[in-house]
Amino acid sequence: MFDVTTTTVLDGLRFPEGPRWHDGRLWFSDQHDGRVIALAPDGSTETIVDVPEGPSGLGWTPDGDLLVVSMRDRRLLRLDRGGGLAEVADLGSIATFHCNDMVVDSVGRAYVGNFGFDLDAGDPFAPTALARVDPDGAVSVAADDLAFPNGTVITPDGGTLIIGESFAARLSAFTVQSDGSLTDRRTWATVEGAAPDGCCLDADGAIWMADAIGRRVVRVLEGGEITDTVAVSEPNGAFACMLGGDDRRSLYICTAPSSSPSDTESARGGRIESVRVEVPGAGLP
Repeated sequence: MFDVTTTTVLDGLRFPEGPRWHDGRLWFSDQHDGRVIALAPDGSTETIVDVPEGPSGLGWTPDGDLLVVSMRDRRLLRLDRGGGLAEVADLGSIATFHCNDMVVDSVGRAYVGNFGFDLDAGDPFAPTALARVDPDGAVSVAADDLAFPNGTVITPDGGTLIIGESFAARLSAFTVQSDGSLTDRRTWATVEGAAPDGCCLDADGAIWMADAIGRRVVRVLEGGEITDTVAVSEPNGAFACMLGGDDRRSLYICTAPSSSPSDTESARGGRIESVRVEVPGAGLP
């Protein structure tokens, strides 16, 4: 287990989510502020694009275009070279509430989760489906009966997709077929008492997973063994993480005091925290 203190590398955010290491910077969505931001190693930031309906998962097409999930209107958008956002797909036929995290594979297929129910209003839990958006914009159900599909990774060989189910305390794995379909569903790990959120893979095949109810990130092996735990700075909780830096050994953690938009409107307690780890990142995102 780690006994470490995280370093805050950026604060004053509302609710950071969806961190990605890309082209030498940490990109993330400040969901409640409606912005996609890139953070450079020197601490400088750039607002890449405003997403009025709330950005979440980020990814890139093979030719380098940014894809971003627009949460409340349940769309997948592409940032064009002129700085505007164009619709790639409307996910309303599959997503039963706000869209959320996403992973984009090496050929440009996007797998997009959604809440399934109105979490902030206290509605009863309802399972939902994971959407797949092909490069031509075609939308289909990749997997169904998921308990709040959230952080998602794809192994370096492209053959396995692993997704966190926040309301089932588990990470579920699928075999990725050549056409992008998902088969052979199985439990990759059960993490009792945790709510799996944003996550990333390391080069040893372990997953660093934010625990949305535990104020921590944990390193999980297939089967469920937790090898390392990092507590985040109080009073914040941990909602996503990403391995980045030149050597991919800096673990960046998105934290905030609350995930409720009404709570973050004036508080702006969201932070990007960081800690160094031993095993570098691998796979997607």
